[in-house]
Amino acid sequence: MSKLSKEQVKNIAKLSRLGIKESEIDKYSKEISDILTYVEQLNELGVICAEPVSQITGLESVTREDAKYEQKICSKEELLKNAPEIKDDSIKVKPVFEERESI
Repeated sequence: MSKLSKEQVKNIAKLSRLGIKESEIDKYSKEISDILTYVEQLNELGVICAEPVSQITGLESVTREDAKYEQKICSKEELLKNAPEIKDDSIKVKPVFEERESI
């Protein structure tokens, strides 16, 4: 595998929402390229007669079934009166994902 270009590293960082410095691009280009080369080597090994395994303990799931929770802790009005900002009868919060330029 050839080394990743600076543009590819910048795009990966943007998609991952990682702020990387211009000085770190060459370092990450080499590291990501090394990882991809290693994965290619693993893919070339080929596994013969191996069945897919999702778990090896033999234990069954012990989680509870999903059920609607009926108990009300407080009314909608009580909840909304404590909210810092309300819009359309709902609590307005800051966006979790915002577009930002890291490089």
